[in-house]
Amino acid sequence: MSGLNASLGYFVAAVIFVVTVKILLKKWPRFSFILEFASSFMLVACWLEVQTIVEIGQWAGGLGPDVTVTILFVMMLTHGVICGTASGNPSLTLMKFLQLEAPILSTVLAVAAQFAGAHLGLIVAQYYWSLELTDMHMIKNLMYGQCSTSLMVSMPQGFFTESTCALIFCLIYLKLSRRSAFIRVPLIALLLTFLSYTARQYTSAFMNPSLAYGLTFHCPGNTFTQYAVVYWLGPLTGMMVALLLYVGHIPRIFAKNLLYSQKTRFKGPKKKKKKVL
Repeated sequence: MSGLNASLGYFVAAVIFVVTVKILLKKWPRFSFILEFASSFMLVACWLEVQTIVEIGQWAGGLGPDVTVTILFVMMLTHGVICGTASGNPSLTLMKFLQLEAPILSTVLAVAAQFAGAHLGLIVAQYYWSLELTDMHMIKNLMYGQCSTSLMVSMPQGFFTESTCALIFCLIYLKLSRRSAFIRVPLIALLLTFLSYTARQYTSAFMNPSLAYGLTFHCPGNTFTQYAVVYWLGPLTGMMVALLLYVGHIPRIFAKNLLYSQKTRFKGPKKKKKKVL
């Protein structure tokens, strides 16, 4: 249990960092894109530790699959509660841009902040493992250069898996976007956990370009191009298809609705014309 206690302390430290950034940004709303940096940092830093528990903890720390799935769900739930609208996901940020809900400058800054946060999360995780606080982390530190890639299928299969999972996720995300946070956040966390667990033998269903960059791009076994096609183009393709199916068009690209009629089903009463004497 010492390994799990150390991991919980690590998760709490990441949460405190994000909460601190969120409090400070209340005074400077212009720099709200920094919250995307913190959100992406928390995702990558915590998910790397979850990966460590999955890969090593089950036999070095006696942690079963039920523990790892529960930790992943709690982590996603906590991230949704704390970060709110800051998803830490470039795909969702670009979706807002395509929906005409965000200007190009804030979109570029947010995406850049998300990748920067992912890179920092990787650096912090590496330093944490180098401390070798437990046997699990000592083994992880020794094995870091030979980490296991999350892309366990061919590039076409990986692209199909990521785009399909992103399509499902974005359709449900759009459907829940106007629901109360008490309903939306737990359901999104549950969906992300389910998709990740279901696709663990394929791509792990990250559906997040910056998250995949921090988690698996540095692992040997595939080229940068293969990773980019699967984990960058895949989620973006699924997101655009989901937006097209949900809205009927992509507002930033097409002004006309391509799938659904704009005619209303019921016509309102006609106004009577006044006679001019």
